Amino acid sequence: MPKMRRKGDLPQKICAQCGRPFTWRKKWERVWDEVRYCSDACRRAAHRGEPPQPPRASG
Repeated sequence: MPKMRRKGDLPQKICAQCGRPFTWRKKWERVWDEVRYCSDACRRAAHRGEPPQPPRASG
C-alpha cells in the first residue's frame, strides 16, 4: 500500500484565470502538466474571453 501524503505536501499551481493557488487532485493525476484552471467556472470564463481576475484579498 502506498504511503500517505499530507495535503500540504501535494504540488500546487496558480490558476491562469483567477490567480488563486490550487492543489493537485487525484483525477488530474495523468494530465497535471496540462491543468491550468482551478475550476470549471474559471475555465469557462477564460474561454469566453473574460479578462483574468485579480486575486481577492483575504479578510
